[in-house]
Amino acid sequence: MQNAEITGLTIYPVKSMRGIALKRTVLTRQGLENDRRFMLVRANGRFLTQRNLPRLALVQTSLEAAGVVLSMDGHGSVTVPFINAGGEPVQTKVWGDECETVDQGEAISGWLTQALQSSITLRLVRMKAGFIRPQSQAENLGAETNTHFADAAPFLIVNEASLESLNRELEARGHSPVPMNRFRPNIVVRGLAPFAEHSVKELESKNFSLKLCHPCERCVVTTIDQATAEKDPGWQPFKTLREINPVPGKRPAPAFGQNAILLSGEGQTMALGDRFSYPDQR
Repeated sequence: MQNAEITGLTIYPVKSMRGIALKRTVLTRQGLENDRRFMLVRANGRFLTQRNLPRLALVQTSLEAAGVVLSMDGHGSVTVPFINAGGEPVQTKVWGDECETVDQGEAISGWLTQALQSSITLRLVRMKAGFIRPQSQAENLGAETNTHFADAAPFLIVNEASLESLNRELEARGHSPVPMNRFRPNIVVRGLAPFAEHSVKELESKNFSLKLCHPCERCVVTTIDQATAEKDPGWQPFKTLREINPVPGKRPAPAFGQNAILLSGEGQTMALGDRFSYPDQR
């Protein structure tokens, strides 16, 4: 058996906004506690991410007892309550998954529309109480798996060594290295060989275990600087990653990290420094 260590934990309370780095967190079947609990939509219910609104990268998030605080330099802040006090129903989708959601009100809508300099009205939604999002990737994630507003799986696990390998290749080609936040992971691990996460099937600790289900296909968000919301004009690191680590069977789509589900340990605490074991792949 080999060992890996957790070196990063991040949640994204609002899909596509800035994440919150944590020292410890609670595991749920839907992902790390408070991850992707809210999502931005157009007035017609169609969801929005950095793919079509890069300035979402500039909205900072923080957790307080009352809820999630959204803030942006020059625009102050607004608090989204954790308590679901009701609101107008909104029918939306996360890719192909139909979702019943609840609008979070005019004050939050107005703040988002102004701060993001949007020409259209923006709304914030949460899942309707009692609604369980249908699973459209049962063949990869299991029919019993469900999430809030994550693209696919409850957890995204990435490997420090894979980023180091990618950055060496970028620099060898005359490009700038990129930080881990380009890939918006939940769990960062150290101890795997570069891109070995694609061949490891399970990470197990004394308190919990995770199944690594399939590679995460990457998109234009990898080209967006998470500090400035500016896109790389040369589409890096997307283009280099597409060459050195394509999704198996889907070339030329790039892969980085693995989508994962919780096998055991619901309600347990995961912390930086926790160690996993996994079978020797040699």
